[in-house]
Amino acid sequence: MEQNQFRKYLKLTEENLINLKEAKKNLGFCGDQVFIDKNVEFQRFPKNIFITDNAAIKEGSRICSCNEKAIIKIGKNTTIGYHNFIYASEKIIIGDDCLIAPFVYIVDSNHKMDRDKKINRQPNETSPINIGNDVWIASHVTILKGVTIGDGAVIAANSLVIKDVEPYSIVGGSPAKKIGKRK
Repeated sequence: MEQNQFRKYLKLTEENLINLKEAKKNLGFCGDQVFIDKNVEFQRFPKNIFITDNAAIKEGSRICSCNEKAIIKIGKNTTIGYHNFIYASEKIIIGDDCLIAPFVYIVDSNHKMDRDKKINRQPNETSPINIGNDVWIASHVTILKGVTIGDGAVIAANSLVIKDVEPYSIVGGSPAKKIGKRK
């Protein structure tokens, strides 16, 4: 299998092996040859987090199953970059062979904003996020509830994704709009 620069020079340390052992014990599933960097946190309900073979979770990432029913699945050969936040109140699925750059925020819920209640007393509204296979999400992207990103899509840096993204399309902006197609 052809390797990208990150995987080609990936060096497993004793700390990474300890992190993997802990993940295999605490997560719902943690596959073979998963790289878990330092300062990665699996929060609240780690048994609802499933990471498939050869995935890589980089330093400072926070992956949170926010309640006892919320599910997070990360596909094989997928890399989660530095300091990402993935928060599921319902379900977030990330496919195989994806690259997620640093400082990406993925959240499948939002607070309601009715005028008749204090904002901090309002419930969350949730809707699953589904990210297909072979997707590249550039740095500083935010993906909000209810979005499906098709296979092969590319999300440009600093984008806000609030609606579905077609397979193999390139989107960018705030809110993200189609700006091209992968060739």
